[in-house]
Amino acid sequence: MRAVGYQTSRPIADPASLIDIELPKPSPNGRDLLVAIHAVSVNPVDTKVRKRAQPEAGQWKVLGWDAAGIVEAVGPEVKLFRPGDAVFYAGAIGRQGTNAEFHLVDERIVGHKPATSSFAQAAALPLTAITAWETLFDRLAVRRPVPGAAPVLLIIGGAGGVGSIATQFARQLTDLTVVVTASRPETQEWCRSLGAHHVVDHSKSLSQQITALGIGQPSFVFSTTNTDAHLTEIAALITPQGRFALIDDPAALDVSVLKPKSISLHWESMFTRSTFQTVDMTAQGDLLNEVARLVDAGTLKTTFAESFGPVSAANLKRAHALIESGRAKGKIVLEEFLA
Repeated sequence: MRAVGYQTSRPIADPASLIDIELPKPSPNGRDLLVAIHAVSVNPVDTKVRKRAQPEAGQWKVLGWDAAGIVEAVGPEVKLFRPGDAVFYAGAIGRQGTNAEFHLVDERIVGHKPATSSFAQAAALPLTAITAWETLFDRLAVRRPVPGAAPVLLIIGGAGGVGSIATQFARQLTDLTVVVTASRPETQEWCRSLGAHHVVDHSKSLSQQITALGIGQPSFVFSTTNTDAHLTEIAALITPQGRFALIDDPAALDVSVLKPKSISLHWESMFTRSTFQTVDMTAQGDLLNEVARLVDAGTLKTTFAESFGPVSAANLKRAHALIESGRAKGKIVLEEFLA
């Protein structure tokens, strides 16, 4: 089967950073589905893994987690799907990725594709939707108020894939006032189109801008990017006993600034359940089925922003470069392999 992979971690501009390759078609065992991939999307985790994960000598590392496609075959223990089902999912960090014609994935972290979405639109959703949902409702518990505090959520990095979905979840499924950050006119408008009540500029003082809004100190802060650069401001603007969550990977983080206000700190990784095979692993499949229901009901919009064409090393390099530039808006999707 055709795939895109690498054997040595390299900068994305290096010709060998991603290569078009041929690999054996895998076979499903246990609870695995074999999915014929129709579309994939690219996330910051793709670029991070490419920079730090080396395959064994002579082997290939295939990246990619978000995908949408058709179940081609199932393992002997599969209970939830059958060949021919249209599915979408975000995969597992410890397995080969979705940048291939066929992919193996545990059925417990798979959802039925939204009926009203194309494969490209569906592929843009899983990783960001799971991350946003788990952060808001499992980690921050935004439906449980902070006593006496303003029902305000601040999302840092509102125009990215996770921020775009988190904004919609918060606006459509809660009564919170949703404030997001974006620094460019086009990304600010994107955030407003997704339902943000207020948009502030993360290149300026966040605490001053939040104070100027006159809506009170946020009960919840969700940081999707550059947390280390914003932590002092977050500590200043969040309400006492507020809750703070992050998903990025700061090299160092002095969380002592959170102590005076008794701020709780929550880290989210959507790969935790699949990596550790937790007893509630099926929660992610259930969540994706709920996301599909919300999409089909018109409550949730895909954050598909741009198609970069067929799945190929050249097109994936373009996608990685844009994500590494920090200027991506929404999700970049690639569709099918060239015939």
